[in-house]
Amino acid sequence: MAKPDKAELEDSAASPQGKTPQPARKRTAFILAVLFIIGLGFLSGVGTFTFGYGKGASYFSNNPQSCANCHVMQDHFDSWQKSSHHHVAVCNDCHLPHEFPGNLITKADNGFFHSVAFTLHDYHDPIQTKPRNQKVTQDACISCHGDFVHALQPQAAGGESLSCVHCHADVGHAFRPYSTGSQRESASSESH
Repeated sequence: MAKPDKAELEDSAASPQGKTPQPARKRTAFILAVLFIIGLGFLSGVGTFTFGYGKGASYFSNNPQSCANCHVMQDHFDSWQKSSHHHVAVCNDCHLPHEFPGNLITKADNGFFHSVAFTLHDYHDPIQTKPRNQKVTQDACISCHGDFVHALQPQAAGGESLSCVHCHADVGHAFRPYSTGSQRESASSESH
């Protein structure tokens, strides 16, 4: 039997039984790369527009007004302005951990999930605080008022302590509990 020459080997490589021809693979890779770049460009454009439209850069500040960029938070901002903590604490002081990088992680996490919930209108009204954010707020209370509440703290490490906002719900935001205690009403609503 004769040994196949180079031309026959190249023909057999391009046959259906052999490997895909080199130009077809390059064309497929090129098309996939172009589609990836177009998709990436589209997502970047939508993200940039959304970030600008939503005043995203303001969330990197410590300005409480930035929380009211979203209309859902306007009542919370208004009630904070009437609260006893208005002159001593801003939103980040109570709603973010005080240490780095926990403050950035929490801000990014909350920012992402808040924007998704508010955009899709998928949130409870009145807004409910998740357990992990309740812990952040509790830790902020203890951080500032630890000297006054040390007797209320658990003696053993990991023990449960009383929730500060259970009794002091209107300190950071001037809310008043309904008779059921499960919902809150803005104190400012009585003046309107």
